[in-house]
Amino acid sequence: MIDIVPFAATHGSAVETLLDQRFGPARRNRTAYRLRDSMPLVSGLSFVALDGASLVGSLQCWPIRLRGISGSHWPLILLGPVAVFASREGEGIASALMRASLAASDAASAAPVLLIGDSPFYGRFGFASTATRHWQVPGPVNRDRLLSRGDCASLPRLGWLEADKCAAKVA
Repeated sequence: MIDIVPFAATHGSAVETLLDQRFGPARRNRTAYRLRDSMPLVSGLSFVALDGASLVGSLQCWPIRLRGISGSHWPLILLGPVAVFASREGEGIASALMRASLAASDAASAAPVLLIGDSPFYGRFGFASTATRHWQVPGPVNRDRLLSRGDCASLPRLGWLEADKCAAKVA
């Protein structure tokens, strides 16, 4: 039986081990890491999957923002990475983590959620690349993999994604 529970600081080491095994140490060179580097995660939206006392999956969320060309800012949530140990793939753990995080986000009326990932998987949770086509990120990204979910209608068509240092101070 898998339990999806909120991320706690005690899970940190096991999550890092999981992420290293799934994505390797070079994962820190990815564009998404540039957005969340040195940022605290959004605890109310970050979850882990436990099988008894063993961590088998994790999903983390981070405060970021969209800076428009006028200099105005709009808060966003960066979701990811989502990871499950290879030996546990196909059990629906990643989907359960997604449902838990998005339900918490919806319940909190949180900012729109952004991620860099595969549209076939994340599209079933309401993510699409429509709003993000002209947003700039601090590194390379495949435009079809820059996905958002939530009310993006009021967000600027052009903008720059960056870590939300202001949100980090109050988190």
